[in-house]
Amino acid sequence: MTDPTRHFGDALLAHVRARLDDFPRVACTQPGLRPAAVALVITADAEGRASFLITRRTSKLKRHAHQWALPGGRLDAGETVEEAALRETREEIGLALSEHAVLGLLDDFPTRSGFRMTPVVVWGDPSQTLRPDPHEVERVHTVPLAELDRPEVPVLSEIPESDRPLLSIPIPMLGTSIHSPTAAILFQMREVLIHGRHTRVSHYEQPVFAWK
Repeated sequence: MTDPTRHFGDALLAHVRARLDDFPRVACTQPGLRPAAVALVITADAEGRASFLITRRTSKLKRHAHQWALPGGRLDAGETVEEAALRETREEIGLALSEHAVLGLLDDFPTRSGFRMTPVVVWGDPSQTLRPDPHEVERVHTVPLAELDRPEVPVLSEIPESDRPLLSIPIPMLGTSIHSPTAAILFQMREVLIHGRHTRVSHYEQPVFAWK
């Protein structure tokens, strides 16, 4: 039987909806965190493979410059996490999606920098031309979901500053490894959407450079 997570199309959409409907999401109740949202945009690459979007932030930013990130940011007053994820996706990479593109949420991730990050899974539109904001985004990359499902993913390591394991994801096509919180969120996406496993990731550590 054909794996529905390999190609972008109706079978993938139905599969993702079913997996998210079955997922018992865990919200973070830790006090004092500022709400933020990131978008897990499911789309197609040039070969029609099921993929996600990830950005490289510009070196001009005051915070987290030149890091790999998902489209996203803090919530504006009165916004829901879904609205914030769609707005940030439009502002950062020029991808305009309606509220009907939202498929569901993954677990909240409390960041060392003081945010409660909510991952919002959205159905992308490969026909749109991406126009990244040069003030925020150096480049947008379309990465096949299969890159998250290689045997060496995830990589767990230790750092002297914490007793929690650090999770990262090597992505050869980008020539780099992605670190948490982005890596932890991508790993949970893999576990839930590809394998149907309710793997929790909020306990994974982030590299020290992401603590501020």
